[in-house]
Amino acid sequence: MNAARDEILKPLDDPDKEWDIIVVGGGATGLGTALDAASRGYQTLLLEQADFAKGTSSRSTKLVHGGVRYLAQGNIRLVREALHERGLLLKNAPHLVKNLPFIIPIYSWFDGMLYSIGLRMYDLLSGNLSFGKTKRISKKETLERLPGIKPMHLRGGIVYHDGQFDDARLAVNLAQTCLEQGAAVLNYFRVTGLIKKGKKISGVKTTDQETGKKYQLKAKVVINATGVFVDDLLQMDSPGKKPIVRPSQGVHLVLNRSFMPSADALMIPKTVDGRVLFMVPWHDKLVIGTTDTPLDERRLEPVALYSEVNFILNTAAEYLVKAPKRKDVLSVFAGLRPLAAPTDESSSTKEISRSHKIIVSASGLVTITGGKWTTYRKMGEDTVDKAIEVGNLQPARCKTEDMPIHGTIPGVNQDDHLYVYGSDREQVLALTRENKELAGKLHPRYDYLTAEVIWALRHEMARTVEDVLARRLRLLFLDAHAAIAAAPFTAKLMADELGKGDQWQNEQVAAFTALAGNYLLQP
Repeated sequence: MNAARDEILKPLDDPDKEWDIIVVGGGATGLGTALDAASRGYQTLLLEQADFAKGTSSRSTKLVHGGVRYLAQGNIRLVREALHERGLLLKNAPHLVKNLPFIIPIYSWFDGMLYSIGLRMYDLLSGNLSFGKTKRISKKETLERLPGIKPMHLRGGIVYHDGQFDDARLAVNLAQTCLEQGAAVLNYFRVTGLIKKGKKISGVKTTDQETGKKYQLKAKVVINATGVFVDDLLQMDSPGKKPIVRPSQGVHLVLNRSFMPSADALMIPKTVDGRVLFMVPWHDKLVIGTTDTPLDERRLEPVALYSEVNFILNTAAEYLVKAPKRKDVLSVFAGLRPLAAPTDESSSTKEISRSHKIIVSASGLVTITGGKWTTYRKMGEDTVDKAIEVGNLQPARCKTEDMPIHGTIPGVNQDDHLYVYGSDREQVLALTRENKELAGKLHPRYDYLTAEVIWALRHEMARTVEDVLARRLRLLFLDAHAAIAAAPFTAKLMADELGKGDQWQNEQVAAFTALAGNYLLQP
């Protein structure tokens, strides 16, 4: 599938075109909503101000899970819903989602009993979409399965199962699936205003960030799926409106896998301040996180706080034989969760709802907020159901529950990093046979091929060096120094493919290098 931008843009030049649904926001929620709408047969357009999954949706803990801590809070409905959606994701995107064993180290008889009971309920709630049964394991087996953790006071472990995925890759595949279902999806399109007939919204004003061209687009329904930025669109609709979202920052550190060379993940159910911490193997690295820090500022590139980094390093040092230091961190990334704003003055975000919420403004603007990656599909379904009502659209049933996502292929072999392409893998390799130069590596320490850059441009709607190195390939999230080193060669490959000159290359490298500095820690 060639996602040529010029072809996607053509319908926008028709002044009489009225879309059934315009979705603003190209993260997990927006993409899930656009896919649901397009697959039901509605004329659907998605507009994203930056790149798909540029914000929170590329900065998760890489887990598809029901949420063990939500179970501890008594939120049974959310856990049951998330576990059901977890099972659907494994079925609909098996090239990106996998079953991952998690081990909770046990240090007391009481903890062992408590977590065993809770996790067996977790298994029960998953129904026939279970990933595997919870079981107790001995101290010996725990140390064998989690090499690198401290044996002191350890009594054993509890193994339970959850899902793992590549968040940004799933977002790209969802955008491709949207196109296949007849939607138009565009990155680097900023919505600058809302169009109204009387008091009702009838469309949006938007600007192509690449060309500066402005558009006024008509729609029966506009959906606000902009994550932590939902209040920006709500302010356009109703200036002075009280914010409905409070951002909570989550930070992750990426280390060499040698700190815990395990195929299993470690879950710490209660840290010193009551948080949950994960140590997860991902793309041959170890991801550790996360934090839960309330913030007032919202930005596309949030930056980890010194205190957050120290919290993760100090907590990891309590469990790992080899205590990680700041110099060991290959990459640090921060994301903002769009949590429902509390009604009191509490600054704690651990208890703020992760459930999604749909709000319909007096103008007819449909806003979806809250939720998490695991439930993106259900959020899309619920949002389109509401849009049908608001826009008086011809009713059509949801089709996404059993819809394979682009790239889906059964029995994926994960022997090399190209497994993330699923059914596209052979076409990526075909580029290396057509042009031997594309078989070379992008960076000497990593297996990414130069062909993947070309593939990202031709088929995955990548527009910048950042798009490629951060979200099509995950090098920025895995090793920021390596990504910076690969940037000039990546820019040259892209310039040759896109017909850009030296100035474009230099600007791209400079912009990426500046951005990547936020992913590095100073020793």
